[in-house]
Order: sequence, then C-alpha cells, then structure tokens
Amino acid sequence: MPEIYMITAGEVSGKIRELSLSANIYLPEDVKSSLAAARDAEKMPQARAICGEILRNAELAAEKHMPICQDCGMAVVFAELGQDLIIEGGGIEDAINDGVRRAYADGWLRKSVVSDPLFARVNSGDNTPAVIHWRVVPGHSLKLTVAPKGMGSENMSRIFMLKPADGADGVVKAVVSAVEAAGSNPCPPVVLGVGIGGNFETAPLAAKEALLVPCGQRNDVAFYAGMEERILHEVNRLGIGAAGIGGTVTALDVHIIARPTHIAGMPVAINFCCHALRHASGIIEGRLHA
Repeated sequence: MPEIYMITAGEVSGKIRELSLSANIYLPEDVKSSLAAARDAEKMPQARAICGEILRNAELAAEKHMPICQDCGMAVVFAELGQDLIIEGGGIEDAINDGVRRAYADGWLRKSVVSDPLFARVNSGDNTPAVIHWRVVPGHSLKLTVAPKGMGSENMSRIFMLKPADGADGVVKAVVSAVEAAGSNPCPPVVLGVGIGGNFETAPLAAKEALLVPCGQRNDVAFYAGMEERILHEVNRLGIGAAGIGGTVTALDVHIIARPTHIAGMPVAINFCCHALRHASGIIEGRLHA
C-alpha cells in the first residue's frame, strides 16, 4: 500500500498568509538588482532619478513593513500539489482564501476584489477569492507561490493568435507593438512575460508563469534566449522610459515560455508587470500519515 502524507488546512492558511505579506512588502533581490542596473544604465537624468526613487521606495517598504505599492493586487496563487499528499481539517481552496483574507487584514493591504465584474461591482471586503492555478506533481509536499498582481499592468496584457508563418519576426512585432500601445500605463520600467504556443487559454497562463523567472535569467533554449534579448533590445529602443517620461530603459527584462501547440496555430500572449514584480514561494512538507 502506498505511503500517504498529510498536512493540515491550517498550515496552508498560515503559509499563504505569510507569503502574501512577504510578497507585498519585500521586492525580490533579482528585481532590485535589475532596477539598480537600469538606474546605472539610464542616460536621461530624470529617468535615472525615478529608478533611484523606485529603489528607495522598496527599501522603505521593507524597513517600515509596508506595501511596496498601494495596489496590492489580486492574489494569484500557483499551487503544486504532491499526489501523495492529503489535506486534513478543511478544503484546500478554502484554506488558501482564508490565508489571503488574514494577510490582507493583518497587513492593512488594500482590498481590490469585487465579487461581480459588471452588475454590482461590490468589494468583497477581504481581497478574496484568490486566482488559483493548480498542478498535480509527484511527491508529498505542497509548493505555494503567491504573486499579487495589480491591474494597471494587467490591463495592458494582450493575446495574439498568430499564424505559424509569422515566425519569430511576428512574435517580436506583436510584443513590441503591445508595449508601444501600452505607453506609460503599466508603470514602466516593466518586466514582460511572453507565452508562445499552447492555445487560447494556456498561452496567457504561460506568460504569467514567465514573470516568475528571475530577472537576468535566460531561457534554457538558445533560440528563445536570443529572442528574449532581441525583444528586450527592441522594446528599449521605443524610448518610453521610466514612468513614461522617456529614457533608455523601458523594460527590465523579458522572459519566454514556449509550449507545444497545434500545427495550424501560434498563440502569443504578453503579460505585463510593473517594476513592483512581487512574488514569494514556500513549501510545506507532508508528514507520514499513521
């Protein structure tokens, strides 16, 4: 009989609370390093000063235990659930939402979720429900990543249903056109997640997952690594710059995730994130069930 491992719903809730607070307050080191490099590379004095202010803001948020940005976002949760793991004491989605609820109350984080998108638009009052993406994997642990996503950058995201014949040039053109159309709206300097392949619903998810790749890390496939560099170069040639005032650095980095697709299709999705590229991850190891 296979061994079964367990964790409790309370542990899930506690971990989500911890990660939600951490993600909203502490900017990841790779993002801070990229911002420092952008500040040093920026040729326009005003844009260089803005990059410096962004870094100072991140330092103050950590020192004062306050949110990096007033838009504390929707709570996007990536959950990798080990197939040999069981959750005791409650439902796992309820536990995740309970952790979000507690974090946004305890941290005085802005609650931005409305329960109905059109008819009522009444604030849910606790920033739930979270957006949860599940993956069942081998093993007996639960890996959780919380990525609060503000809507200013999310609103600029795009999907293009390209033809295979459009090729790499078509992908680059689509991404650059999306950034040019977005202008200052996504609070540049931005990070771009690009999902290529899959279908209409999976390309945007790949683009969002691409935003979890550390800044400065290139794709393992040389072809896509080259495309990331090419897109970054072309985007920065637009001259939108920090806060849209013009400058050398419009994007800090570009990350591509490519997925298998149909012979007749080539979906391309672009997920924007502002310089507040927030996420935090943690693992809960299961205990052997007696």
